[in-house]
Amino acid sequence: MAKPLKTSAPVRANHEIRIIGGAWRRTRIAVRDLPGLRPTPDRVRETLFNWLGQDLSGWRCLDVFAGTGVLGLEAASRGAADVVLVEQDRTLVEAIAAMLLRLKAQGVRVVRGDGVATLRQSAPSSLDLVFVDPPFDAMLFEPALRAAAAAVAPSGWVYLEAPLAWTDASLAPFGLCVHRHLKAGAVHAHLLRRADPAHA
Repeated sequence: MAKPLKTSAPVRANHEIRIIGGAWRRTRIAVRDLPGLRPTPDRVRETLFNWLGQDLSGWRCLDVFAGTGVLGLEAASRGAADVVLVEQDRTLVEAIAAMLLRLKAQGVRVVRGDGVATLRQSAPSSLDLVFVDPPFDAMLFEPALRAAAAAVAPSGWVYLEAPLAWTDASLAPFGLCVHRHLKAGAVHAHLLRRADPAHA
């Protein structure tokens, strides 16, 4: 879930989204009225977790640009054991923290900071699922994908949300390839895997 760039604009909730599956299904999440905040559409989230399977028990997940936190919360709702949500905007971090308290979420934490830097600090091959959904106008796709490829386990997955389709050729420099792709409006959703020959 992409985060907004730092702004002094008024903050208010102008609509809600809902967790669509798992233990917290139908839980409402307020969406702040902030420039660049673009929650992943319901249809895309539903398709993503159909691709992944509905049971993520024991998975280790990192949401690099958390925004509302809905992608990481969807994973935790389906049993992921360790979910880290990284977000730079203070008001969004506070909103996620309040939601975690409300849900009494275990194994989920929110961190205020640089998502790419946090990803780079992850141990190699330590994550089962990495969510990469940066602000579309930011130059963060390449550094995030490079770091995700190093951090994800050989059998793990990288979810990429972008304004354009990424191909195997464009992902090859990062050691990733496309497993699934969906276009929904202006959003291209990709499920990526490592392209290691041994795990092709």
